[in-house]
Amino acid sequence: MSGLIEGLPDAVALRCLALVPFCLHPKLELVSRSWQAAIRSPELFKARQEVGATEDLLCVCAYDPDNLWQLYDPLHDLWITLPVLPSKIRHLAHFGAVTAAGKLFVLGGGSDAVDPLTGDQDGSFATNEVWSYDPVTRQWSSRAPMLVPRSMFACCVLDGKIVVAGGFTSCRKSISQAEMYDLEKDVWIPIPDLHRTHNSACSGVVIGGKVHVLHKGLSTAQVLDNAGLGWTVEDSSWPQGPMAIVKGALYVMSHGIIFKQDGNARKVVVSASEFRRRIGFAMTGLGDEIYVIGGVLGPDQWNWDIEQMYDVDVLTVGSERPTWRQAARMTRCHGTIFGCTQLRI
Repeated sequence: MSGLIEGLPDAVALRCLALVPFCLHPKLELVSRSWQAAIRSPELFKARQEVGATEDLLCVCAYDPDNLWQLYDPLHDLWITLPVLPSKIRHLAHFGAVTAAGKLFVLGGGSDAVDPLTGDQDGSFATNEVWSYDPVTRQWSSRAPMLVPRSMFACCVLDGKIVVAGGFTSCRKSISQAEMYDLEKDVWIPIPDLHRTHNSACSGVVIGGKVHVLHKGLSTAQVLDNAGLGWTVEDSSWPQGPMAIVKGALYVMSHGIIFKQDGNARKVVVSASEFRRRIGFAMTGLGDEIYVIGGVLGPDQWNWDIEQMYDVDVLTVGSERPTWRQAARMTRCHGTIFGCTQLRI
């Protein structure tokens, strides 16, 4: 990295490049080899933090195309397609997806593929494989596998470490084991098991610096504050449905309404009746907004067609009157959303 910009020291030139939006990086690489090296260097992303040019993007993976992820840039309202995840498992689904240390992590899961001749599942119900995507090098890398293969499990980031808990190892066996991933050492460490298992998929959400593991159909949450102390079981009055965290607050969509949940208190935010026929979508928070992404429009009494959706609907909850708007539709991914998480780079 020498002579990036004539007349400027490289350290100053790098800070200038750091101000350029992430979506334009591929064009910057075409200027010269030295610019390409700079754009793909960890130093550039450190400079982005120093000059306050970090960006929050959404990472999304859907049923179709197979094992493909896209990034959504909310400032420029556009989608960026990533290289295909190099897993040998076709139609990887029911995995965990989180971001940490500026990388996207895809963990576990199993195949959602069906043999078109026999109608049988692919046979790979749960794996322990772990992949990470580095937006600096724009490459997928295999990481240390989890100690236990699992799908349909809770997956969160707590204090810079990835926590996974529960899920299934086969279609009939739910598990209570939990483990934690140290990113710097690339190792998995067992942590205390969940107190309870349940014959349903579980999900995880971090609220108030604590991991909450929720099972569909149960009115309790299993809470992890400190990995060494283990889990506690707490009553949960949260409604069942898709959840999103916006500025530390929990929002839930249930029965065509979006609620804001504050402890045991619940406040109606806005109607979401237009999503009653829409299933398999993702709901996530970004900035002071809630994003409802993709999914499938199911049949009704007048129309038996099933439509795989590219749509992105956005609810601004940071204002006195929450309002809906539409963002740019996904350009490649569509249908049921398998993974959705926020990436800061």
